[in-house]
Amino acid sequence: DYSAAFKGASNSPSGPGCGSPLEYIAVLFRPSVALGVALLVLWLLSRMALLSWADLSYVLPVTSIGYALVALTGRVLLHETISATRRCGIGLIVAGLALVRAGEMGHHSAPPSVRKAEAGE
Repeated sequence: DYSAAFKGASNSPSGPGCGSPLEYIAVLFRPSVALGVALLVLWLLSRMALLSWADLSYVLPVTSIGYALVALTGRVLLHETISATRRCGIGLIVAGLALVRAGEMGHHSAPPSVRKAEAGE
């Protein structure tokens, strides 16, 4: 429940879901929450830019490497354990990226808008 998590972040003495709207707005201005919102906006803008340069069928598999990078970063920086299942998942992601890359090597790499213009659409 997002309300309970959001309420916990506000350190309010009232229970989950019992706060006023002003308490919820006040949480948005906490530095850690504001940083999270800023990073989310940055992610959205970078995803939009990436989609303007390449097809969705290429972008989604390439951005999935983030799952593997998060697990590996957790291992290196936080000394987390990576289970065998997660290692297999990381291997599948990397194999999928290799397949996408191999498939894209033979295709035209211009942005979709340029390809449409070249095709006369």
